[in-house]
Formats: sequence, C-alpha cells, structure tokens
Amino acid sequence: MPRKNEPTERQCAVTREVHPISSLIRFVLDPEGQVVPDLKRVLPGRGVWVTATKDIVAVAEKDRKKVFARGFKDEALVEPGLADRVDALMERATLQALSMTRKAGELITGYAKVEAALRREDVAGLIHASDAAEDGVRKLAAVVASRQELANGCQIVRLFDSAQLDLALGRSNVIHAALLAGHASENFLAQVRDLEHFRRYYAAGEEQSNA
Repeated sequence: MPRKNEPTERQCAVTREVHPISSLIRFVLDPEGQVVPDLKRVLPGRGVWVTATKDIVAVAEKDRKKVFARGFKDEALVEPGLADRVDALMERATLQALSMTRKAGELITGYAKVEAALRREDVAGLIHASDAAEDGVRKLAAVVASRQELANGCQIVRLFDSAQLDLALGRSNVIHAALLAGHASENFLAQVRDLEHFRRYYAAGEEQSNA
C-alpha cells in the first residue's frame, strides 16, 4: 500500500509508461550503492520504478547506466542476475503467504479432504504440486467443474513442486491443497497472480526469440 499522500502511480524507468505502483517494482540503493529490490515499497531513499515483469527488469539490468544511474542520479551497481533475484524474492514471499493460510485455518491438504472441501466448502483456490500426477489433477478439476460457483471463481495454482509445498507448510507429501475463502487465502492468491504475471511475459518473450 502507498504511504499517506504518496502517488498511487509511477513511471517505469524502462518503458517510460505510467502504471499503478501495484504493477511496478521499486528499487533502491543500499549503503554500498548496490541496486536492491524493495518489494514492500518501504525502504528509505530515492526509488526507481520498473514494470513488474521479468523481461523488463532484465532490460533495466542490461541498461543499468541508462536506467538506474539516471534514475538515482548516482552511480548504481547491479550484480548480475537481478531479474532472477527478484523472481526468487517474489517466490519466497508467496510461499510465506501460503504458510500463513495454514496458520489462519484456511488450508486443507490431502486428496480426500480436498475433494470433500471442493464439494461442500467455499473454496477460493486449488493448489496442485507441479509434479502432481495428472490423473489426480484431472479428477479434482472435474469436481470443480461440477460446481458452477467454483468453476467460475476457483483459482488454480501450479507454481510449486511438492518439496516446496512440504517446506512451506511443515508437512510431508503435500500434493493437493484447497484454499478456503478468507483474508489469508486472498493475500496468497494475489501474490500468486503477481508471480505468474512476472514470469508469464518473460516466458512469452523466450518463445518469440526461439521461434
């Protein structure tokens, strides 16, 4: 959230387009002059704003003298792999948000329990491990499709493998999970959308460059 009296829109230092700050990533300089991402938009100092997609952050890294040095009006040091570091930070924050859904009592795991929840609960999202067997994914998708209120609004998440889910939730062999409607689930799903958006444009650019 923007601070009091802070603009709700900023100009991307790469594209020069104006976007809501929710669609941008803020970067600041640390005491050593290194460019660091400020995902929560709370770090002190002058900020440089970049569109929140991996390809645009990669451009900012490549043209650091034009983008960051100009934006900060100072020498700006950028360690290689800035876009990947942002990706890793976003992924970590998303997994932490998932952990909070468990603490809030808004998460159900285990195939049978997830299937039962999909049939009778107000489910906001369905998580499948990226390495889940397609048969189980397909069967749960059929349950979602059988309830119109879920078919029209249940967000499907397949960003994380079972090892990541196990670590985030402090459980073993997490393959499927249902997110019950609630604030913690909403926060997690919002971060999932941000992470998917960040990666989607990069993947699309890679496909075009390889065509």
